[in-house]
Amino acid sequence: MNPRVWTLRGRVLALLGIVGALLFSVAVAEAVVATKNREYTDVLLMEVGPLRVQGEEMLSALLDQETGMRGYAVSADREDLAPYERGLARERTTAAQIRELSGSYPGIEAELLSVEQQADEWRRTVAQPVIDATSTNGAAAGQALLTDESRQRFDELRTTVSALQEEILTAREATARDVERTGNLLVVLLVVAGLVVALAGIALLLSLDRMVLRPLTALAGQVREVATGDYGQRISGAGPPEFQRLGEDVDAMRQKIAADLAEVREARERIEWVNSQLQKQAEELTRSNRDLEQFAYVASHDLQEPLRKVASFCQLLQRRYAGRLDERADQYIAFAVDGAQRMQRLINDLLAFSRIGRITAGFTDVDLNQLMAEVAEQTEPARQYADAELTWGELPTIRGEEPLLTNLLVNLVSNSVKFRRPDVPPKVHVSARLVGEEWEITCQDNGIGIEPEFADKIFVIFQRLHAKDAYPGTGIGLAIVKKIVEYHGGRVWVDTDVPEGTAIRFTLPALPADVEAATAASATDGPAADADTDGARDGTDGAADDAPSGDGAAAGESRSTSEGTVGAVAVAARQGGEASAGGGTPDSGGTGGMKEAVG
Repeated sequence: MNPRVWTLRGRVLALLGIVGALLFSVAVAEAVVATKNREYTDVLLMEVGPLRVQGEEMLSALLDQETGMRGYAVSADREDLAPYERGLARERTTAAQIRELSGSYPGIEAELLSVEQQADEWRRTVAQPVIDATSTNGAAAGQALLTDESRQRFDELRTTVSALQEEILTAREATARDVERTGNLLVVLLVVAGLVVALAGIALLLSLDRMVLRPLTALAGQVREVATGDYGQRISGAGPPEFQRLGEDVDAMRQKIAADLAEVREARERIEWVNSQLQKQAEELTRSNRDLEQFAYVASHDLQEPLRKVASFCQLLQRRYAGRLDERADQYIAFAVDGAQRMQRLINDLLAFSRIGRITAGFTDVDLNQLMAEVAEQTEPARQYADAELTWGELPTIRGEEPLLTNLLVNLVSNSVKFRRPDVPPKVHVSARLVGEEWEITCQDNGIGIEPEFADKIFVIFQRLHAKDAYPGTGIGLAIVKKIVEYHGGRVWVDTDVPEGTAIRFTLPALPADVEAATAASATDGPAADADTDGARDGTDGAADDAPSGDGAAAGESRSTSEGTVGAVAVAARQGGEASAGGGTPDSGGTGGMKEAVG
């Protein structure tokens, strides 16, 4: 192929192919040399090195034999012969190890065989006769055999061991030379690879400058001229075929842009007109929503006056003519009174529902512990009537509207008291734990519970799971709870995994100080920072259980006000610990205390 018509891709691929082939060849050679170097190193470390140690061990074993023999010849004590016996065992073990390691070295095996033969000859002609003579005739007889000739025979044996060590040293030096040679060759190959990479980089840099950077710079200059508004400037590419086609494509784009400018201007005018219309519609929708809220508020107030008249006169009829008419007439009057009262409760609940988020006094820091005390006071009559036990621990301080949060907890605790199991005293437990950047607050009871398929339905306004004869109310209490929670930036749901009763959980945003404290505590204290604050309340709970009802405390109510405990529990609660507290509410006709959907 003619180089002048080569594409940029072809040129780069050709250069990369040459460089890749060279680097691959060098890499293969390096792999072969590295493998040989590793083999030589393994031989040096795993065979020749241990052979030197075993050679020294062989000499030491023979010296122990000679020393043990001489000691026995002097003292005739069999205990002095122990070094000889141990040296003999070490000699045999060492010989076996040397033979195992010297499979690739015939010279070492030959020297080892010579050492073994001379050692056997020395024991046969010198050591064993001395031992036998000493055992039979005493130390004098053994010493008589220790002559210069016997010493010369052991020196010859030592010379043979030295020859074995010299042979091992020779093998070590040869292997070390092989390691050094392959290492030097590996370094040379690495230098060659570096040179190949450097030369390839230089060639690639020069090629890119000539084939890429210069044509692109020229093309960019033409594009900038068009970008300044000169849409009549023709754009042409230079260099490789790809850049020439790129210049043609950019010029075609320039022509299309010039043709579309008029359409863009028209489209911009149409968009501005549409935006103005959307703005008008948004303002109209806002005004319509405000009018609808005002209409609902006024309509509910206008309904109150005739409804009060109906309820008042029905009650007058009931008081004045009760027992004077027949039984059916009394029943009809009772139906009318009940219907008027239920309508009043519905209107009041609707008013409360519509006021959430519309009539506001602004968010403040609300201590839920103090708020729970207010909830307990409001719900005291219902709790005394149901013999309900209400507990809570150290709860957090959050940003919100205190009246709405009071209404929220009153509704939850009231539901727990109302939807109780027959013949089972209600127990309500309010707890909190820090999850991420939110406080997760739980109101749990031991009541009749909620089936999982109804967990979402209960928060819909006017939804009931029971007949009004079984559990009275308007069916709007949990809808108010959901609206209050969402108004405060949280969410609410029913936890269907509890083993008994109902657990309604909702989240509220935590203060930044609480989040920072929890993060710091988890980093320093670890799992110990996540202490459950319920355990810290055991002492105060027991004290509250013994409080007399005449003092205003509900049955089983736990007042979490112990000074020594509150501070520690507050720290644990900031770090994700869970505390419990409580209150209940009577089943009245107002917005609080109506939980129509639990069941």
